[in-house]
Amino acid sequence: MELGNLTGFSEFLLLGLSEEPELQPLIFGLFLSMYLITVLGNLLIIMAISSDSHLHTPMYFFLSNLSLVDICVTSTIIPKMLWNIQTQNKVITYEGCITQMYFFLLFSGLDNFLLTVMAYDRFVAICHPLHYTVIMNPRLCGLLVLVPWIMSVLHSLLQCLVVLRLTFCTDLEIPHFFCEIKQMVLLACSDTFLNNMVMYFAAGLLGGGPLVGILYSYSKIVSSIWGIPSAQGKYKAFSTCVSHLSVVSLFYGTALGVYLSSAVTHSSHSSAAASVMYTVVTPMLNPFIYSLRNKDIKRALKRLLGMAVMKGRLVLGLKKCT
Repeated sequence: MELGNLTGFSEFLLLGLSEEPELQPLIFGLFLSMYLITVLGNLLIIMAISSDSHLHTPMYFFLSNLSLVDICVTSTIIPKMLWNIQTQNKVITYEGCITQMYFFLLFSGLDNFLLTVMAYDRFVAICHPLHYTVIMNPRLCGLLVLVPWIMSVLHSLLQCLVVLRLTFCTDLEIPHFFCEIKQMVLLACSDTFLNNMVMYFAAGLLGGGPLVGILYSYSKIVSSIWGIPSAQGKYKAFSTCVSHLSVVSLFYGTALGVYLSSAVTHSSHSSAAASVMYTVVTPMLNPFIYSLRNKDIKRALKRLLGMAVMKGRLVLGLKKCT
């Protein structure tokens, strides 16, 4: 008898990165460290931008949103992974799996869109500098964040709805450290044609579309920079794009590497290991990329940390007095 989604089973097994017991403490410590660094680093970026009035510009508004989304991406998958390792229990409920898949698709899609929006911001700043404040007005900036939210919510909802119609058999082991949609579809014993079509269409439209937008923006940026007569002017214009270019290269390079490696090796475990790069490593490195190469962010971070130290000393002084 064919088992249904809601009547035949209620949970999946997340096999994780490795089933070797001696590697579990190492994996737990490594991922806990990366998660804490990711959350702390991105929180510092958000707090630095919000506390410094000089950073209340479109570029830093989009950066703070990107940092928030990076925290959400990792928080969707890493805490459950750490809990499973700590309790030595690989179980995730069917409802939990669908929920995790929904939010991962939502926030990873937002990451993609925000990088495109930031590329457009750099395009306007370099190609139309005199009209930058007029074009990138608060209303447009709000829309450039709201529209990606709406599109990402609708996309992740659509993907989850087509997964909910699937029937799963007895093999409920997911060879991954989170409920990745492709792995779930592979476990289904009912027809997955619609799921595959939706996945490929979404990958082409919502993955390829933003990438084309980024490439187009940078083609115009390069053309404008090339027309600047002085070498100092060229360097100054290009330096405003270096951090964003680094993040884009890291995000798309690692995501493309995941799918190429899975296509070549046909190994689910190698695909899971490669997925660590764009799900964990990229969000962790983003704050370092933006802070190390950005004088404004470094100045805001120093001011923020200085204020924290002063408050700490004030609290200690009050305690001693009492």
